[in-house]
Amino acid sequence: MAQPGPGEGPDENLEAIEPSPEPIRIGLAGEYPADIARFLLVQGVSGARLSPDGDYVAVSKSITGEPQLWLIPTDGSQARQLTFGNGITFFRWAPDGQSLIYGADNAGDEQEAYFRISVDGQSETEVVPALAGAFRSFGGVLPDNQRIVFASTERNGLDFDIYVRDLESDEQRMLYEGEFAFWPRSISPDGKSLLMTQAVGEDSNNLFLVDIESADVTTLAEPERRANTEDGGFAWTADGKTVFHASNEGREFRALVRREIESNKVTVMAAPEHDIDNVRLCGDEDRYLLWTSNEEGFFRLHGRDLAEDRALDIPALPDGVYSLSCPSGSALAALVVNGPSTPGDLLLWDLAEGTAETLWASNLAGLDPDRLVTPESIRMPARDGVTLQGLLYLPRADARAGDGPPPVVFDVHGGPTSQSVASFNGPVQYLVNRGIAVFRPNIRGSTGFGHTYLTLDDQERRLDSIRDLVDMLAFFEQDDRVDASRAIVRGGSYGGYAVNAVLANHPDSFMAGVSLFGVADWVTGLEVASPALKASDIIEYGDIREERWQAFYTTYSPIRQADQIKVPVLYSHGVNDRRVEIYETEVMVRTLRANGIDAPYIRFRDEGHGWRQLSNRLFYARREAEFLEQQFGMTDPEDADPED
Repeated sequence: MAQPGPGEGPDENLEAIEPSPEPIRIGLAGEYPADIARFLLVQGVSGARLSPDGDYVAVSKSITGEPQLWLIPTDGSQARQLTFGNGITFFRWAPDGQSLIYGADNAGDEQEAYFRISVDGQSETEVVPALAGAFRSFGGVLPDNQRIVFASTERNGLDFDIYVRDLESDEQRMLYEGEFAFWPRSISPDGKSLLMTQAVGEDSNNLFLVDIESADVTTLAEPERRANTEDGGFAWTADGKTVFHASNEGREFRALVRREIESNKVTVMAAPEHDIDNVRLCGDEDRYLLWTSNEEGFFRLHGRDLAEDRALDIPALPDGVYSLSCPSGSALAALVVNGPSTPGDLLLWDLAEGTAETLWASNLAGLDPDRLVTPESIRMPARDGVTLQGLLYLPRADARAGDGPPPVVFDVHGGPTSQSVASFNGPVQYLVNRGIAVFRPNIRGSTGFGHTYLTLDDQERRLDSIRDLVDMLAFFEQDDRVDASRAIVRGGSYGGYAVNAVLANHPDSFMAGVSLFGVADWVTGLEVASPALKASDIIEYGDIREERWQAFYTTYSPIRQADQIKVPVLYSHGVNDRRVEIYETEVMVRTLRANGIDAPYIRFRDEGHGWRQLSNRLFYARREAEFLEQQFGMTDPEDADPED
């Protein structure tokens, strides 16, 4: 029987491990090393959004593994869960604060339907049904509380167009016909204008202003050297004449800027040697300006009282990554802290007083916070002189086996334009508590280290970033903190590709690999990518429709060098993945097995690009941990069979 090709679904004849019901083993509280389940059962909140009247903070919270919408009253009374389905993908407040819009897809297929739910949770309506092939991006609710703006590929399955939809009549009007990726980002306070962006690669964008009634488009930023003006968010003044945001136009890092809409004059407000995010404008008469800076993966919180022209008093916060929300006119801001020992604490920050109180404390599932490790930022040179960076998690002395340095797992982030930051990561903390160091590298092409660094892996230079992993390992060979002779590389999505690529191109570097839903063949991977990825991939990887790039990736894809891989690799993939087709993993599994290489493979029928369901996350995490410990010689192979 012929093997399925790209886009044809899973190979039913390929031996794969698939989850089966099993009892949840968590061990006892206070036992160390703690069971992997406890690190996955940790509960925090994310995506906090303060309601327009300041009475509630809406958050995403997961108990069963599927993220659900919760409301947490700001007066400290009991929180309420609003949604109970198969998980939400986003949520936004309606301007009147009486309802919220949220999205949900089907088992990770990323083709969302939109729903509206009342604050009391007793009225819920599907307002935009899911359509096959319709990938969407939500833009917001207009001030009339009746119309929404969103992007969708429903016209042709590829290009994102911008639509305005009336939720009462279901009348839908195309506002802008796009090519590839155009996104609705922020609606002006009066509802007359929309800030729209066009993706320029994975890291940059052009910026436009769209008149929502006439559909007239004004270009605000279309720089010759690509730049990012959207990732820091947009904060309008109440009169709609000015918007604050972050921009790296003409500079290495995203600065805090003020843009006058009518004249398009841009004034730099703050320009540190770090990227700025979370730009927010709060308080009566737009008094308080808030933002964060990203300093090598650790966020710092900043604020300014514009009326008194002074810096705000900043509350003391744990290390980690921060997100902010404040409605127009409010002197309160919702603040989420996600750090190594605070996996999603919700604070209410009084901007006038400079104080913050905890509204929701994360639950550590019986883990001792003192045993959770904060990483250290490490810089090292690449062979071509580029300075590389990563976060190193070292086990405590009482968690180590023997007197020598610990073995190490290189955990490569996805993207590629992403960044390893100091947020909570349960599997990482589990390994550290088992005596295994974890290094989370930010190879060239990662965000957070300037525009130049971000572009160093573009197109023909793709394998330079893979070589960085080998140079980082060489650094640790001269450094006594970890045992570089016992190193395993793992990663998901683009990180999964990096695992395939480094093991194929540098076969003597790592002793094993763990590749989650990673690309094997860039020709097929780019041809069947989801619409959002196709829009950004042309600059990042080259246009796969051109013969030049077909030839390049026919040569420089992991599957072409797979016969060089000589160490065990654990693979996994979800059948519903729309970003990286399951073919990419299965072709690697078949090839390695044919070459006599151990390649266990875990396949999830009800997941997409990553695991959402708690049962699946527990099943996978236990098998990955057993695989890693077996490769490091920390368990008896008979007791650590990935297929058990």
